[in-house]
Amino acid sequence: MPYADLHAHTTRSDGSLELEAVPEAARRAGVDVVALTDHDRLQPFDEPVVEREGVTLINGIELRVETPSGERVDLLGYAVEPRPDLEGLAERIQTNRIERGRAIVDCVETRLGVDLGLTVTDGFGRPHVARAIDDHPDLEYDYEGAFEHLIGYGDPCFVSRDVPSFEQGLAALTGACRLVSLAHPLRYRDPEAALGLTADPDLEAVELYYPYVRDDIDRTIVKQAIDRNELLVTGGSDAHEHELGIAGLSRDEFEQLELTAK
Repeated sequence: MPYADLHAHTTRSDGSLELEAVPEAARRAGVDVVALTDHDRLQPFDEPVVEREGVTLINGIELRVETPSGERVDLLGYAVEPRPDLEGLAERIQTNRIERGRAIVDCVETRLGVDLGLTVTDGFGRPHVARAIDDHPDLEYDYEGAFEHLIGYGDPCFVSRDVPSFEQGLAALTGACRLVSLAHPLRYRDPEAALGLTADPDLEAVELYYPYVRDDIDRTIVKQAIDRNELLVTGGSDAHEHELGIAGLSRDEFEQLELTAK
């Protein structure tokens, strides 16, 4: 069981856990530290690290950015102390997320002839739509089917959203966070190109541990990037449901990040 789960989502974006329920979920999983990394949205507290019910919560964010080659990747910012650049960027992204969410919901409802009963607000994402489809008794699609046939990339109800450039996003995160990490590098279409971004000195870490990479996937290129660019290592469950601690860091690995240092 990991000591620290540094990638978790709450209902402030597309997770199922209420923020107030995170400490209990962490204790249930035997996890001492949780990073709250909601998509493109700041937490409702300004402290970089807080203690809640015996659990250390790291104020974090997961920010999607677009590289010069057109690849979209996710950056994880840790120990956030909100600054105007990041606050303004997050606000603009949330406005676009709402517009995009409404367009997706309208498309799905029209195509399927159903009322999903969704309210599109800050933090809304495609998983909200997929869950609503899965919960609807008259529809043929489950959660995965919704992504495979309706709202996934290239599907009839997919709507792209505006994201900041890699340079803009990294600069905003660097100005507000103690550490920035490249999330789940083996998920991207071109993992080697994504890992090439870690040559930037402001991108100091890479996510090595996460649950949806099969055991037989070769992580050599990630470890090579770690050695080549002297990167720190992060890891977490990328939790969108109620279970934490599926992946993460040992205590020694977490302490190397110095996220809780005063």
